[in-house]
Amino acid sequence: MNYGFVRVAAAVPHVEVADCFYNIEKIEGLMRKASAQKVQVIGFPELAVTAYTCMDLFEQQTLLKDAEKALLQLIHRTEDLAILTILGIPLRTENRLINAAVVFQQGKIRGVIPKTYLPNYREFQEQRWFTSATDLRNDTIRIGHGVYPLHVYTQFVSGQVSIGVEICEDLWVPVPPSSLQAMQGANLIFNLSASNEVIGKHPYLLSLIKQQSARCIAGYVYASCGFGESSTDLVFAGNGIIAENGSLLKDSPRFTMEEQLIISDVDVASLQHDRQVNLSFMHGASSLVPEKTVTLPFELPEYDLLPDLKRWIDPHPFVPSGNALNERCEEICNIQVAGLAKRLVHTRTQTAVIGISGGLDSTLALLVTVMTFDALKIPRKQILGITMPGFGTTGRTYNNAIHLMESLGVTIREISIVKACLQHFEDIGQNPEVHDVTYENSQARERTQILMDVANKENGMVIGTGDLSELALGWATYNGDHMSMYGVNSSIPKTLVRYLVNWIAHNKMDEETKKTLLDIVDTPISPELIPADEQGNISQITEDLVGPYELHDFFLYQFLRFGSTPTKIYYLAQKAFEGSYDKETIKKWLHTFFRRFFNQQFKRSCMPDGPKVGSVTLSPRGDFRMPSDASSALWLKEIKEL
Repeated sequence: MNYGFVRVAAAVPHVEVADCFYNIEKIEGLMRKASAQKVQVIGFPELAVTAYTCMDLFEQQTLLKDAEKALLQLIHRTEDLAILTILGIPLRTENRLINAAVVFQQGKIRGVIPKTYLPNYREFQEQRWFTSATDLRNDTIRIGHGVYPLHVYTQFVSGQVSIGVEICEDLWVPVPPSSLQAMQGANLIFNLSASNEVIGKHPYLLSLIKQQSARCIAGYVYASCGFGESSTDLVFAGNGIIAENGSLLKDSPRFTMEEQLIISDVDVASLQHDRQVNLSFMHGASSLVPEKTVTLPFELPEYDLLPDLKRWIDPHPFVPSGNALNERCEEICNIQVAGLAKRLVHTRTQTAVIGISGGLDSTLALLVTVMTFDALKIPRKQILGITMPGFGTTGRTYNNAIHLMESLGVTIREISIVKACLQHFEDIGQNPEVHDVTYENSQARERTQILMDVANKENGMVIGTGDLSELALGWATYNGDHMSMYGVNSSIPKTLVRYLVNWIAHNKMDEETKKTLLDIVDTPISPELIPADEQGNISQITEDLVGPYELHDFFLYQFLRFGSTPTKIYYLAQKAFEGSYDKETIKKWLHTFFRRFFNQQFKRSCMPDGPKVGSVTLSPRGDFRMPSDASSALWLKEIKEL
């Protein structure tokens, strides 16, 4: 099923008020245009067959007769199209008139949904012409020579896809029909609307649609009428909006005189995953009457959507862009500071101990600690920044560590680990010329011992520097840099650490500190456990060993946030990093990610406390619980077969 993607469209055709046959020509044109782009389900505006602004012409038999005739003609003319179409039209039933959505496909009407909530404002007085669904007695309706299901809570089901429909005002009430439809299984909601423009309404509408898609954990497709509607008193700007679980996928330009066809691909598989893991989602369903739901089958058109997926795949899902990045960074810092502040106050600790390497992670931890001490009005001098040069320390990172601590005004201590490590190598019989895992990890554990012992001596707390990406890959020495007394970065992925440090440099620091921070941002990521090269440069680049962090962060997000399979992650990574990494490179590091993620769980099972920042985190206490000896065989087998 295209990894769970369904291609949907919101269409806004040109209309002539009360000219039904002109209108269906425009509707048919958009249906065929959408079908040519492999759209599987399309929604049109409310009362699109007649136009919404007919007013008392809705009482005219000629209009109603020809609307039905035009509908049947459209259905017959498009019987060659597999696209499921949802179209607004006035229909007569029980000696009344209803504002309805007709759902049809390949020349057959599948069902009809009546509008429930009829506005009775000054500008909208639908109760003058239409009857609410709540006042209807029958559950069928005759159109032409056929009789079809008529029900508000109708769902059109094909495999994993379940479609619900509501009409305009239905969305604006406290409990929209779509809320109940979602709990009854609908994961795609179509809203056929006619919403006029007034100052300030559009941002509210966007917010409402995104929020409803989030509450329903659903895709939400909104089509509202546009150019051609009567402008006697109102203007309709033509809104096509597609949202998914709180995020806007695509929307149309407003106030255009061109017809609109807004297309995107909704990830139904991810929606179903989120519903499954959100145990609160179905609690409200216990009070629903099961008989309310009418389920009607349909055949979802089968297209290969993958070569031309019509949605953007964010290569850096942890890092927002534009103004959102500033807001995100500010909020993350506040969360980190609040978490550390509570721990310091609770333990009555007035001293913090941090190992400062001149790298990104320790820099962010130090910045967070400084901001926390400022907030608690504790002098910065009670932060002990300890730099511990070893065999692989370079001049660049050493100088940056010293300059950063000096400019921030913390207490600086320098404790070389070289003599201690050489003594330790002698004690355990390790040849210092053999640069193996023992050589590397001994240094990390020596540094951790220093930090812990100094913290004991000074009645302080060791602040951890390890980040989320390192935890995911197990890129930490067990009981070395893996351990601390509080890990402020444990929910921050590596790709975001760089942006956070850069943001703090530009927004919260003086020029001297900013200069040092920007050089740290530009320094290659390295544990510096292997001696530098002949020119004194870093010889051990982390991303050469475990792979690019931007790929691993992408894999981590898709795997934990949506439970995606390796096959789907592999495909999405190709789309997200097109032009940056080829297929074989992505596959290579995807295998590394899953192998290390499973094999290194034992390190996460005993990780220190730290504040949760985003939706993806690895705390074994409240977020991700996995056996330390779980097998990765199924995942690695799937990657091998790609």
